[in-house]
Amino acid sequence: MPSQLLNSSFPSSSRLIEKEISCFDPDLLPRHVAIIMDGNRRWAKHRGLPPTAGHWRGAATLTRIVRASSDLGIKTLTVFVFSTENWKRPPEEIDALMNLIKIYLIKQRESMLKEGVRLDSIGDLSPFPKEVQEELEKTKKVTANGSKIDLVLALNYGGRDEIKRTIQAVVKDCLEGKLSSETLTEETITSYLDTAKWEDPQLIIRTSGEKRLSNFLLWQASYAEVYISEVLWPDFQEKDLFQALKEHQRRVRRIGC
Repeated sequence: MPSQLLNSSFPSSSRLIEKEISCFDPDLLPRHVAIIMDGNRRWAKHRGLPPTAGHWRGAATLTRIVRASSDLGIKTLTVFVFSTENWKRPPEEIDALMNLIKIYLIKQRESMLKEGVRLDSIGDLSPFPKEVQEELEKTKKVTANGSKIDLVLALNYGGRDEIKRTIQAVVKDCLEGKLSSETLTEETITSYLDTAKWEDPQLIIRTSGEKRLSNFLLWQASYAEVYISEVLWPDFQEKDLFQALKEHQRRVRRIGC
């Protein structure tokens, strides 16, 4: 799948946004949405294509959904890009994913800057190739002043791994006298998480119809609404995002009654 897909061959979402935005109560719009982008490989298999084709198409979908989320006023979008379990995949697929992440960062950097997207990441980046880490840091620096939406990439991320690393850091600071176990609170633990600078997501969307969190944001998902879309991620469109947001607003209204 050619990398030109990342430049987005899809029509602009502006008309769709203008049509749909009046349907939303801005006070009930989730400020933080997290997405488990599932179904890339199944999308490719259904078409007789290699897994990498699904990943490329999925990357193009991400560009559209970031733009739509920003236009709607969502302030943080966290997406599950590469999990700690993904290292079990065939080496050639892992190499292709690393290359895709690198190219995505390079090709989308200027657009992110222009559109007010601030890029960040969560997860343990140390096993990633040096060139991927460098492009990620470069993109973070270039987009540091973005103020419309934070795009948070979960890279080599797992909820259990994050909690393990958090416990290790908390224990270390307790042993060094920087923390007291007697006064440890949930807020203290939260401040050690990868996601400490953002509020917890109010809505988690999973595509492809699978009904599980798959080790994603386990601590942060405690009070989030979960929406399951039957659509495979490469086919996920703005209208599917709108449907998830409408369902979220219906649920929030019921809770508030």
